[in-house]
Amino acid sequence: MAFVNENFFKLSPSYLFSEIAKRVSDFKTNNPDKADSVIRCGIGDVTEPLPAASIKALHKAVDEMAVRETFRGYGPEEGYEFLRHAVAENDYRSRNLSITDDEIFVSDGSKCDCGNILDILGKGNRIAIPDPVYPVYYDTNIMAGNEDIIFVNGTEDNGFVPEPPFEKVDVIYLCFPNNPTGAVATKEQLKSWVDYALKNKSLIIFDAAYGDYIRNPDIPRSIYEIEGAYQCAIETRSFSKSGGFTGLRCAFAVVPKALTAYSLDGEKSVSLHSVWKRRQGSKFNGVSYPVQRAAEALYSKEGQAEVRQLVDFYMNNAKIIAETLRKLGLPFWGGDNAPYIWTKTIGGKSSWDMFSFLLDNFGIVTTPGSGFGKMGEGYFRISAFNSLENIKEAAKRLSSL
Repeated sequence: MAFVNENFFKLSPSYLFSEIAKRVSDFKTNNPDKADSVIRCGIGDVTEPLPAASIKALHKAVDEMAVRETFRGYGPEEGYEFLRHAVAENDYRSRNLSITDDEIFVSDGSKCDCGNILDILGKGNRIAIPDPVYPVYYDTNIMAGNEDIIFVNGTEDNGFVPEPPFEKVDVIYLCFPNNPTGAVATKEQLKSWVDYALKNKSLIIFDAAYGDYIRNPDIPRSIYEIEGAYQCAIETRSFSKSGGFTGLRCAFAVVPKALTAYSLDGEKSVSLHSVWKRRQGSKFNGVSYPVQRAAEALYSKEGQAEVRQLVDFYMNNAKIIAETLRKLGLPFWGGDNAPYIWTKTIGGKSSWDMFSFLLDNFGIVTTPGSGFGKMGEGYFRISAFNSLENIKEAAKRLSSL
């Protein structure tokens, strides 16, 4: 007899975005005359083609795979050195952040890293998760059997940037620019978290997937801009939203060698870098060679210019939505340093009622705030990831709210 992991019984039956997809599918089936006019501003999936630099690199890498002399089989689990070097050099050392090539671990997505990191953390950790926030943090901890979870609340009063808790926690999830609220944390706010982690020997898992969307030069793009973060933080980043890689799948985690965790009795400290490397060796075969070459190309002069164009494109979409909400007099957050707009529902509607209202009456798919946690009830998220034509049409429809 095979026994199931009963922790899954503690989760909602379906993942947030799977539920949204089901409801949209049902709407289209029941309203075939409206099916083609539905505009998806829900899930944060990119719509624009890959940068030309990446396309060229993909073609070249595929051609290499067709010749015995340049063919590649299994690659290193941690990622090819050419990509690890490009990441460390361009995202960190060029900004005076002392990350070495071998502290970069290439993966197939930040979502995966945020969940997989639990493989190397022991039972008994007390977990702090922001609310509202990306649901993967909570879901994967429940799957792993971690029940000692506290929520640090993001509210209008704190600008949706939670403060460290008064009680001691062992593992902290932070996401800035924030998904779903679009909030960003200042150096002072991040310093309070780093200081807290150092004092309590806590580990910060810092999700910086949207770091390239930060426009304000005073806002940190990396947790390592904060003194002491090398000793207490893992950072995950992705090429999905900056390079349009949601379909290619490539990301990376930064695990500093100075980072340690402890045995349950607290007497033995262990390098998380070495444990994560061991985990990857057993459970991950690496990202494909052509995809890593495509990611490397994003750091070329041509690639960097094209990444900026992509980011500017989506941020212009966010500006259009933000201006529409501003004219309507609706309060909102985000859209200036992140590709998401976070706003209140109207008429006291619940988040899911607002979702249905916008879909039924305007043909616009959004994301209900309650899907990101209890503190998200009464809000909804609008994604700027869409074509300019669709965003303009969505703004036109929303203007009649």
